[in-house]
Amino acid sequence: MSRIAKKPIVLPVKTEASYAGGIFTVKGPLGTLTRIMKPHINFLIENGTITLTLTNQTLQAKALWGTYAAQIKNMIAGVNKAFEKRLIIEGIGYKADIKGKDIVLALGFSHTITMLIPTDLKVSTEKNTVIISGMDREKVGQFAAVIRSLKKPEPYLGKGVRYSDEVIRRKQGKKAA
Repeated sequence: MSRIAKKPIVLPVKTEASYAGGIFTVKGPLGTLTRIMKPHINFLIENGTITLTLTNQTLQAKALWGTYAAQIKNMIAGVNKAFEKRLIIEGIGYKADIKGKDIVLALGFSHTITMLIPTDLKVSTEKNTVIISGMDREKVGQFAAVIRSLKKPEPYLGKGVRYSDEVIRRKQGKKAA
């Protein structure tokens, strides 16, 4: 049984939630998020709280109970304050630039990598840092993971793209004789 889903979810001020036709919607100061939910869970929205209950005791329903509770909490947090991921680019000649709706990355390859920025995300660059922010936690994390996967940090010199809070275990190089 999910400990997360047993507790009611409190809606902050200026935030509204609704569930109709299998679609859960959260409206807040930053915008609106929607998510399709399976009918294994009942959603009771009243007096500024959301309560999740199981419709039946199947294994799939029990698995989705906590997942949906966590997703709803993330949706509520996202419409009130944007999620943010920071990527650090390390290496000589490694850089990132924003050109229109694209991000252009130079990561030590013979060519630059151009990626289209999703419409609902905001991406900015400072010196050697890429800042990705948006309402949807999954989209922010996925876009950051895709950028990181282009050039993962290597253990000898630390070159590559890493999260700002990620620690790279460094290896010792060749020893001089």
